[in-house]
Amino acid sequence: MSATLRVLIGKPGLDGHDRGAKVVARALRDAGMEVIYTGLHQTPDEIVATAIQEDVAVIGLSLLSGAHMTLVPAVLARLKAREAEDIRILVGGIIPPEDAEELVRQGVLGVFGPGTPTARIVEAVRTGATVRS
Repeated sequence: MSATLRVLIGKPGLDGHDRGAKVVARALRDAGMEVIYTGLHQTPDEIVATAIQEDVAVIGLSLLSGAHMTLVPAVLARLKAREAEDIRILVGGIIPPEDAEELVRQGVLGVFGPGTPTARIVEAVRTGATVRS
């Protein structure tokens, strides 16, 4: 019997809209994963500390504030500093294509925009394959 895949869903920064994050969290739960939702207004430090404490395999970051090119690299840097680079990152939100490409180059597993079928996100979490959406 394999262990249940654990995923943390975080809302870094000042963005106060979490409907998409909750939809994704529900889809992952419905797919049999254990999901930890950290709530709104989390710092990169808080997200990484919780991810390590909860022993998650994947962090999903939901960003609609436009701060993705600051906050996502900050999370990646803190994972590296804590020697937790094995935790993969998915990003969802309104991300311009050129920024999405750069985030994938920096090590993000996938970037998903509004309207992405939740089945694609579930599959990305399960397989660990890099996805450009």
